[in-house]
Amino acid sequence: MPDCVLNTLAGCGLVIAAYPRFRYDARGGGGPGWLTDGDSTGSQRLRFDPAALNIPPLNWRTTRFLGLPLPPGLQITIHPERLEGSLDGATGAMALRFNARFRFAIGSLYRAPDLIVDTTLSTGSVQGRRHQATGQPLDGDGLAQLVGVATIAPSGDPFLDRFLGLPDEALALLRCRFGPLAPAGRDLP
Repeated sequence: MPDCVLNTLAGCGLVIAAYPRFRYDARGGGGPGWLTDGDSTGSQRLRFDPAALNIPPLNWRTTRFLGLPLPPGLQITIHPERLEGSLDGATGAMALRFNARFRFAIGSLYRAPDLIVDTTLSTGSVQGRRHQATGQPLDGDGLAQLVGVATIAPSGDPFLDRFLGLPDEALALLRCRFGPLAPAGRDLP
């Protein structure tokens, strides 16, 4: 039985290649997880079931680029395959291995091959060749910012690969709330 929950929040971001940052409102996403007892260093293992994770799509409702919403019909859905790692209860530091498939579509006209993302989302600092960011450890209210840099391989679709300049890097910034699973019928504060 899950004993904790991760909720995604507004104020997230995604940067791919040399493009400016996408502003992303991920409210309403997240999922239940399992947290083990701490080891001698205070670190606890943390695991989320990818099938139970909900990550809102990037679309005209959730995402702004250069101050404007994405064009209607353009959508990127995120299909998690893995989210697990560690939490240091004393410092609030988290490091979660994240694997997912990002699916880019323009209505029913165009569906690109999946872009594979494999990174560690961390509350610490991350540095790639092109991108860097610093996360924020869990605070007393369970709020944190996880950041990760991933190398994105070509999809095999010449249009998408040229458009995004793949292979290149992507940077993810995820604002979230983490805490114990609320009793049935109650929400976390």
